[in-house]
Amino acid sequence: MSTAKTSSTPKLEMRGLKKSFGPKHVLNGVDLAIPEGKSMVVIGGSGTGKSVMLKSILGLLKPDEGEILVDGKDVVHIPPSQHDALMDKFGMLFQGAALFDSLKVWENVAFSLLYHQRMNRKDARDIAIENIIAVGLRPEVGDLYPAEISGGMQKRVGLARAVATKPEILFFDEPTTGLDPIMADVINNLIVDSVKKLGATALSITHDMGSVRKIADYVAMIHEGKILWQGPVEDLDHSGNDYVEQFIHGRETGPIQRRLA
Repeated sequence: MSTAKTSSTPKLEMRGLKKSFGPKHVLNGVDLAIPEGKSMVVIGGSGTGKSVMLKSILGLLKPDEGEILVDGKDVVHIPPSQHDALMDKFGMLFQGAALFDSLKVWENVAFSLLYHQRMNRKDARDIAIENIIAVGLRPEVGDLYPAEISGGMQKRVGLARAVATKPEILFFDEPTTGLDPIMADVINNLIVDSVKKLGATALSITHDMGSVRKIADYVAMIHEGKILWQGPVEDLDHSGNDYVEQFIHGRETGPIQRRLA
């Protein structure tokens, strides 16, 4: 299904998204819409479907049912000839930075420019160094290898790579996992600045409530493959939803049950 984009058309939307693996129903009809230029953060426990949702949008998994719309156009059944153009709209910060050990930092940042857009190395390096500086690193870091820099620096490099192609939509997968509170706040601020500078639409998944409050315009709670609540981040602390209340306050008792084994 394809529709013309209007000013009210969400930049990214999921309708009735379902995905199962054998008898396990991971996504049970996800409905979620993100306005253009806004940041949506999806919260929820492990195994609730957050990562499967993200992989479905990126085309790494094919949904069993439902629609994924970008600018009002269904991309689930997009022909292969249009796939690269769709991917050009996306930038991704992976949970573990996911840098290539055999490439220098600047080559990691410029990876898509070099190997997808076929840009010449000088121009690609110039853009990479510009983005390395933009995330608060010294330009000489570009000539190091990932193993020679700290985890926090690797996360910054991952962010520089995510924004280097000036994508329209940014994805953040647990962006502060493994970082100390100070570095996590640095990364959160960089995310906010990067999204605003690009005018991008952002979708993040995280357990870190500090990140949620810092980077979100809107928040959605997913549980057992369904969106149970969504709204502006300022409504998070008075959602009126028992699942949200239990999750954001980290309470053991409540409707979310955890099996110990």
